[in-house]
Amino acid sequence: MPKIPLLDFYVEKLNADIGLFGDWEAPMRFTNAIEEHLAVRNNVGFFDVSHMGRVILKGSDVLSLIQYLYTKDLSKVKEGFMSGPTLALTELARVRDDEMLYKINNEEWLLVPNALAREKMLNYIKNVITEKKFKVEVEDLTFKYSMIAIQGPRSPEILESLGAKWAGDLKPLEFRLNENIADVKVFLISRSGWTGEDGFEIWGEHGEIEKLIKALLVKGVKPSGLIARDTLRLEMGFVLGGHEYGEDPLKFPCAVSLRYGLGAITWSKKGFVGEEALRTCRREGIRWIRVGLRMGREAGKLFPRQGNLIFVDDIQVGWVTSGCYSPVLNRGIAIAYIDTRYAIFGEEVEVDIHGKKYTAKMVDFPFIDK
Repeated sequence: MPKIPLLDFYVEKLNADIGLFGDWEAPMRFTNAIEEHLAVRNNVGFFDVSHMGRVILKGSDVLSLIQYLYTKDLSKVKEGFMSGPTLALTELARVRDDEMLYKINNEEWLLVPNALAREKMLNYIKNVITEKKFKVEVEDLTFKYSMIAIQGPRSPEILESLGAKWAGDLKPLEFRLNENIADVKVFLISRSGWTGEDGFEIWGEHGEIEKLIKALLVKGVKPSGLIARDTLRLEMGFVLGGHEYGEDPLKFPCAVSLRYGLGAITWSKKGFVGEEALRTCRREGIRWIRVGLRMGREAGKLFPRQGNLIFVDDIQVGWVTSGCYSPVLNRGIAIAYIDTRYAIFGEEVEVDIHGKKYTAKMVDFPFIDK
């Protein structure tokens, strides 16, 4: 069972509660997950996201490879910018993974697979390279670098106070390599995150990231665990592998049903894996569609969980993929798949929680105003 590199530091110095996320041992919370969530929404916090993969692709055929693997057109990405999220599909148009890619130059790209997908995607990419005879080398950097995310409206101010006066000038999804922050050498800093807030993600050698974290703590940046990161992504309606998507066609609808948005699919692009099935799904229409559920006040702080069933009267019309208590809305929220015949925003359904049905309203994403 892998553990994030700085796990012992978090336990010994910050009293972190440890759990499993994506099969990695990682901090789930440091104090209170709701406090951590609200600190990111209203102030600033940091997460260790080293459970996610970090991979570099090098070679003359890198663009041809990633254009084949992913649904988004990556041909016009500028150097020094990320692109994504985009989807890696199976031939049946189910989602292997949703990923961000970083263009260093024409022959060097970085990508960030999700934790559960890292080894699978590495093997898949290597097999495609062999099969298609692409001139590309793959290196897994996951264990070489730690990765943290500084998130929240004060995050630019914090980095600028640590000497990174240029941090606030970075555009969304822009990144820099080999910078210094608070006399710490970092491999990469990008203006990005998965919380819906302004923020930055930073890669660096483990000892350097530990030094940076100590500097962040002095500035009052709140350590935040992966429970808060999950509730933050849920308030935005962002997806998670194994919940909203997966490869099994008996468990997950095709990628059109995911209603991913964010420009993840470039419909004018041709020649990517799963394209034929994806276009067939689009032409023929879909049975299931991903929507948000906002629980009624009578549910209190109860929230749906993955697998809870959804009803209209006594007819089962869908199932929950993720759910949580929203600290901003002070009620339960969930992401669900609903039969398209019943999927009307503003209409009510019932969610079975512990054998009792609670009213919820179907809503679009995000759940909160951003």
